[in-house]
Amino acid sequence: MASTRLTRRKLHLVMLLLLALLTISCGNASTQAVPEQATSTPLQSLRSLAQARGMYIGTVVNVDALQSEEQYGEVLAREFNIVTPEVSLKFDATEPELNQYNFDRGDTIVAFAKAHNMQVRGHTLVWYRALPSWLTAGKFSRSELMQILRDHIFTEISHYRGQINIWDVVNEAVNNDGTLRDSIWLRGIGPDYIDWAFRWAHEANPQARLFYNDFGGEGSGRKSDAIYNLVRGLLQRGVPISGVGLQMHVGIDSYPDPQGVLANMQRLNALGLEVQITEMDVRIQGDRRPVQTRLSIQAQIYRDMLSVCLEVAGCTAFVMWGFTDLHSWIPSATGHPDAPLIFDQDYRPKPAYFALMDDLEQRRMSHREKRPLHLLRYGSSPRSCRNCFRPTQLQQRP
Repeated sequence: MASTRLTRRKLHLVMLLLLALLTISCGNASTQAVPEQATSTPLQSLRSLAQARGMYIGTVVNVDALQSEEQYGEVLAREFNIVTPEVSLKFDATEPELNQYNFDRGDTIVAFAKAHNMQVRGHTLVWYRALPSWLTAGKFSRSELMQILRDHIFTEISHYRGQINIWDVVNEAVNNDGTLRDSIWLRGIGPDYIDWAFRWAHEANPQARLFYNDFGGEGSGRKSDAIYNLVRGLLQRGVPISGVGLQMHVGIDSYPDPQGVLANMQRLNALGLEVQITEMDVRIQGDRRPVQTRLSIQAQIYRDMLSVCLEVAGCTAFVMWGFTDLHSWIPSATGHPDAPLIFDQDYRPKPAYFALMDDLEQRRMSHREKRPLHLLRYGSSPRSCRNCFRPTQLQQRP
């Protein structure tokens, strides 16, 4: 027996040595300034680790990349168990002309998700942007706008009934100062357009999980207080809402305190709502420190926010706004190069990827094991939300 154990230990050491040599050789072959570990091939996936812990981990999907790049689809299917269409389900994409709908691009993503046993987050039904010109240039009465919005919500949700069961119903309706954002819906219908949107979405699919989604309200502050008061008011009025999406578009020089994010998640959770991080990316532009330093800081931010999510029982998903720098929206939006995601432009995992893997791996003993966070000082047990959806029935992928 002792001889057998010794032989196994020797074999294990040999395997580790071979893996280390392979990692080093891959790193030396690269000319890009990324850590050597970032060029190694992961033995597990984010997907397998997240599913073992009863949560979703996901990304936005660029349908053009999905259709044209084989590697894009391979990494997407391997690493994630939930996806969000980037633009394919927005108003202007799905109803380019009044009562004329086009779901082709959304259908492509949904079909891919179904083939790979993934959930889909429907994004988004009601937003102040991405509206067709027939709508923005039209002269509609309040009743006409209500009918247009109701028909759009019913048509889109009904088209995907049984295929998409998580929806961002209302997106970015709150300003940074806590007031309601100006929009065609606020001006034409009034503040109760939010209530109506959730009620109509629930009528269209009573089984769907319905979310309010926004940016800049992840931690503590005036906007997060306004979002909290908004969703609490919805619940008090009996409006069907399931959760709040915290977008988490941040940078290495501007990101919320994890303590504030935790407290915010906990108070939303205490209302009986799910919480999901829905659009995370971490900009590194505008900083003169070495690339490796910026990537290390980026990795720590990703890890901190995942750790907060894992600390709260009602945080059910951690979703990023893309996974490869090749298709990030940030360079085109800001006019500056950037590398905000967890894979580089050649689909090689970056330090942020390994930071997420490591944090999930540390939870291996229990899919909701409570573990002290190095940046958090909250000692209370996480509160459970009512009716939180769990991906316990999802098939694990290697």
